[in-house]
Amino acid sequence: MGNELLSGLLVASFGRQYLVETADGRLLPCVTHGKKGGAACGDRLKIRLTSADQGVIEAIEPRRSLFYRANEFREKLIAANVTQVVLVVAAVPTFYEELLNRCLVATEVAGVKAVIVLNKADLAEETARARETLQLYADLGYPVVQLSALGDVAPLRPYLAGETSVLVGQSGMGKTSLVNALLPDAGARTADISAKLDSGRHTTTHARLYHLDADSDLIDSPGLQEFGLGHASRGEIEHAFPEFRPFLGQCKFNDCRHAREPGCAILQAVADGRISRRRYDIFDKIFQPHRVARG
Repeated sequence: MGNELLSGLLVASFGRQYLVETADGRLLPCVTHGKKGGAACGDRLKIRLTSADQGVIEAIEPRRSLFYRANEFREKLIAANVTQVVLVVAAVPTFYEELLNRCLVATEVAGVKAVIVLNKADLAEETARARETLQLYADLGYPVVQLSALGDVAPLRPYLAGETSVLVGQSGMGKTSLVNALLPDAGARTADISAKLDSGRHTTTHARLYHLDADSDLIDSPGLQEFGLGHASRGEIEHAFPEFRPFLGQCKFNDCRHAREPGCAILQAVADGRISRRRYDIFDKIFQPHRVARG
């Protein structure tokens, strides 16, 4: 089909299969060369046509941001070029607070904004308890938006305007209902993607990008049950807790691990009530692998 390269936006990824939107609005199934992967939903690409309606990814353009998770074995790319992460939690089932914190750390490491959405607000009693838990994060400066995806999602719309957002959350938080409320044609879009790739069974398990309007995009990602931070250094994890920053560099020992060392400014701030014990305990759990490995 020639050597001409086309610009495109990666709007859906399914393993090593990708769907790319071209400048003229076409949706083209694309693959990478050989077993090479590494593309993420939201990536800007250069592709070469291999037929009238298929292509191969030749290059990934420089990214403004990359949101991903990693353990000791592999990295899992979630979304590229996002400006914010929308973390969806709910009162029922109970959300996993450590997972929320791990996502917040990854957001800080990626250098993008975070918004917390408390869904299922129609469950008044349970939501009141969840809101009390989330007050800690609101006090730290993270917006907490309360809504019901089955009722009214209007409270979230101002936060999405002009942004490229990725929705992240553990299974059962109502993320799919939120997407359907924000994008009434999301079901048709998913069916279109499925038809293009001839593979309907994958469409609920991998990331895909929707255009909210000309200036705002929304990336839906699979439900999470864990979030590894193997890609984050010791220093990045410390700085990812905003309330720690005024005390970093003030410990007695330069290599302080903020565990039991004398003269630790972080531990003193916890004792004085300037850092939440709850947040410190989660930090300590996340930070433990870095006690034996240099950051």
